[in-house]
Amino acid sequence: MASATNGEAKMTGRVGIVGTGHRARLYTNSVAVRPGLELVALCDTNPERMDVHNALLKGHGRSEAKKYAAEDFDKMLEEEKLDILVVTTIDYTHDLYIVPAIKKGIKVLTEKPMTTDVEKCKKILEAVEEYKGSVQVLFNYRYNPVHWKIAEVIAEGKIGNVKSVHFEWLLDTVHGADYFRRWHRYKDRSGGLMVHKSSHHFDLVNFWIQSKPESVFGLGALSFYGTEQGKKSGWARNYDRARGSKEAEDDPFAIHLEDEPGLKALYHDAEHVDNYHRDMNVFADDITIEDDMSVLVHYESGVNMTYHLTAYSPWEGYRVMFNGDQGRLELECVESTHRVPATKGGGADGVVHGEKALKNEGHNKITLQRLWEEKQDVPYVWATGGHGGGDEAMLDQIFGPIPGQEEHKSPIERLSADQTDGALAMAVGLAANESFKTGKQISIKELLGRQL
Repeated sequence: MASATNGEAKMTGRVGIVGTGHRARLYTNSVAVRPGLELVALCDTNPERMDVHNALLKGHGRSEAKKYAAEDFDKMLEEEKLDILVVTTIDYTHDLYIVPAIKKGIKVLTEKPMTTDVEKCKKILEAVEEYKGSVQVLFNYRYNPVHWKIAEVIAEGKIGNVKSVHFEWLLDTVHGADYFRRWHRYKDRSGGLMVHKSSHHFDLVNFWIQSKPESVFGLGALSFYGTEQGKKSGWARNYDRARGSKEAEDDPFAIHLEDEPGLKALYHDAEHVDNYHRDMNVFADDITIEDDMSVLVHYESGVNMTYHLTAYSPWEGYRVMFNGDQGRLELECVESTHRVPATKGGGADGVVHGEKALKNEGHNKITLQRLWEEKQDVPYVWATGGHGGGDEAMLDQIFGPIPGQEEHKSPIERLSADQTDGALAMAVGLAANESFKTGKQISIKELLGRQL
């Protein structure tokens, strides 16, 4: 069910969440504080993680949701008559939940990336077309006010026609390392950082320049993490996981789940059910994803983008520059100027990035320089909260504002990303992965077997 206000459809009705890990807590809490919504069902492989979410509901004075095992997902759809399904499972399983929900006429909200390979992407697109379904990919970075301002400046023609883009994203040795401690380190589960993480960034560029990617060339390597590189740098420690390891106690790359209440409840205390270890050694020998990647993307509009992702930087943030035929636009976001390593007993707060501002937060700055003119700073609305205020604005535009609180409104009419947006963002990462393997430039149309 939905009602339309401020250019976006606000959701009401019965909600189910499949996948009850750390990120899913955002949606459990969000539904719980909006009276037009009721979280009626949770689905996961691990019942104890579902119990954590039910405890969150009780803390908001809401009724517990019914728990369903992963193998009972179809039963959940039959019994619960959902209006909305939120998908926050491991990336490579997204299609297993998106497609059946579409067939039932349920509105699907899925965490990025939409999925992790070409065949699964096709299944989702075909289901949407056949059943006239609805999928929203939760690209929260679209909702960050500093990113709205970039879109506005470009749309207003302040730099004329965009000709090229240079984009550098830096993940630091806490946040970046976290992808190498857990299931994301296996490319068959996450698609690697090109799909799991960079789809955020590729979506932003598609959104900013309003053009579709056409071809991709890339080079990527495991340059820092993993056994071989860890030995070269001297950072490697000899343990499988942090829990119970003396060597991990003062390892700056380790995470100690028992030191952060949320992680302790979801993973440390629940791992005996499914044996999922959230605290693996980042310098192990079974990592199959890259940590240093360079990509060249050509767009249908003629724009070329150079993109680089580094997952072991001392500071966290990004720089993006747009060259146009009337000038240049630059954005610099320093999300954390540096990190202080946490040892066992020192707290794990902030290790899982995104829900709030990082410690040692830096600055955001937008500068515009038109041809033959001096550089000028571009003002924008400062926002606080998860992902630079993006989480709060996204939730308001999907679900409606929290009663009694001011709505996070955007001047941009359409911010939500549908299944086509999800496919285009993911396709750049898939093409980059293919280029890493073959050394060739990859056509998006040929890769997907269709034009989007």
